Amino acid sequence: MVLVLCIGDLHIPHRVADLPPKFKALLVPGKIQHVLCTGDLCVKEVHDYLKGVCSDLHVVRGQFDDNAAFPERKVVTVGDFKIGIIHGHQVVPWGDLDALATVQRQMNVDILVSGHTHQFKAYKYEDRLLINPGSATGAYGSLSTEANPSFVLMDIDGPRVVAYVYELVGDEVKVDKIEYSKA
Repeated sequence: MVLVLCIGDLHIPHRVADLPPKFKALLVPGKIQHVLCTGDLCVKEVHDYLKGVCSDLHVVRGQFDDNAAFPERKVVTVGDFKIGIIHGHQVVPWGDLDALATVQRQMNVDILVSGHTHQFKAYKYEDRLLINPGSATGAYGSLSTEANPSFVLMDIDGPRVVAYVYELVGDEVKVDKIEYSKA
């Protein structure tokens, strides 16, 4: 069992002050083996916070990131899975399933993690998995002024992934799951 945190679109401190306290209480060091971030951290302090949650941190550049060293896309292998990470502003139209699937095929990955829309989405498409963890802070975005804070925690075990979606609705953290197995 390997735990992989998928998170992004934080926009701290430009649009929101911090992660919701209920999320901070869940994201403690020593439990997560990999962090995949879709970008828009905005400042080094957010990068440092995520690095404190897990030292194996992979970040791609969002539109509002100051760090030019973050790549536009990245492929990480975790267990049996090749996982691609992009911010998502490169995909037109933003969040479009067919366009995301095209990027996924180009990157030759089993799972594509993308952001930018600030809305959680997950699809099993063409025998592969597409995940958008949404905005971990609930920051407003270009497509919507309202977003529930959310992130995804993937439990990877051999050829199987269980993706747990954590979403803050009002004052309650709701958890849902999506299961995916390699064909």
